[in-house]
Amino acid sequence: MQRETRKRNGNMRIALGLFETPDLGNEDGFMSRERSVAKPTTRRYSPEEKASAVRMVRTVRAELGTEHGTVQRVASQLGYALESVRTWVKQSDSDVGHAAGVTTVDARQVRVLEQEVRELRRANENLKRAARSLGAELDRQHRK
Repeated sequence: MQRETRKRNGNMRIALGLFETPDLGNEDGFMSRERSVAKPTTRRYSPEEKASAVRMVRTVRAELGTEHGTVQRVASQLGYALESVRTWVKQSDSDVGHAAGVTTVDARQVRVLEQEVRELRRANENLKRAARSLGAELDRQHRK
């Protein structure tokens, strides 16, 4: 059973039995009008930084004799994002044949081939449109 309630500022809230939907505004009931102008930045790591992090993970794994926690340890030491380092290690393992997966070279080749397919399909569609247009024009001339 739903019941609408109106707060003092006029915002509507839906009451569902004992629970109400949360009011996501600030304490006076209004959302902040301020907007962040800065775009979120994505940290770009150089290939050298990535390779260094992967080497460190492998070194720590060899020293400790375990894989458990090594990526997290290296990521925190370097101040890198955990998932970034984990992804680099997985990709490196695929590249050298330690793990199943698509190698970097194969992935790059797939991207190039997919782009080529898109371009060929686009060209094919343009040719079809041109053929239809030419056919319609010839048909109009033939009827005259």
